[in-house]
Amino acid sequence: MRVRHKILIVDDELHIRRLIHAALARSDYAIVEAENAREAMERLHAERPDIILLDLGLPDRDGLELVSLFKQQSDTTLIVVSAREATEEKVAALDLGADDYLTKPFDTDELLARVRVALRNRLTRDGGTLALSVGDVTIDLVARTVTKAGREVHLTPKEYAVLAQLARFPGRVITHKQMMAEVWPREHDHHVEYLRVLVRTLRQKVETDPQQPRIICNELGIGYRLRLGADPAAGESGPG
Repeated sequence: MRVRHKILIVDDELHIRRLIHAALARSDYAIVEAENAREAMERLHAERPDIILLDLGLPDRDGLELVSLFKQQSDTTLIVVSAREATEEKVAALDLGADDYLTKPFDTDELLARVRVALRNRLTRDGGTLALSVGDVTIDLVARTVTKAGREVHLTPKEYAVLAQLARFPGRVITHKQMMAEVWPREHDHHVEYLRVLVRTLRQKVETDPQQPRIICNELGIGYRLRLGADPAAGESGPG
């Protein structure tokens, strides 16, 4: 099962939500909806969307206030989709942290194009990569697919989150703390053993010999890294 990108639609108009939902569904995105600011904040923390499509004219709070709150509380990419056409409104939203601004009425093909660009930018920020192959394993972060020897590997969302985090910066050590914050963001009492169990099950799916891992390498007491190329040291710290 491919792990889909998740998009939160925030708009108080049902017909607009249905229009956007239908367009996103055709492109196989996972979709969450909110019709006001209160619901939007709840969905943000509960669902952790990759992208938010935000209308500024909400019934319980001005959308510009939400732009600031969203950017303060998450690193989710934010695209404003609003009927407000004034230049000062657009500038205000972008200055507050919005990543893009699309004016209503809009063409759904343009909306989808903006979403695709936003996802690529999200993946490549800080120098991250979009796709790579390690041995016979290929990880495509745009399509969110993993294949081994040409066959799709079925990962759980948490397994994919771990592998994707490593794949964005191959060769770089990602600490236990960084990985746990990504996979279990709402849990205050993080246990590294949760992560170790998850990595063990992930290795069963992508490694040729999970007991002698050559792809997901352990940096003892620190974290993990995704091996790049020939690396004689890989696996020397054991499979933990």
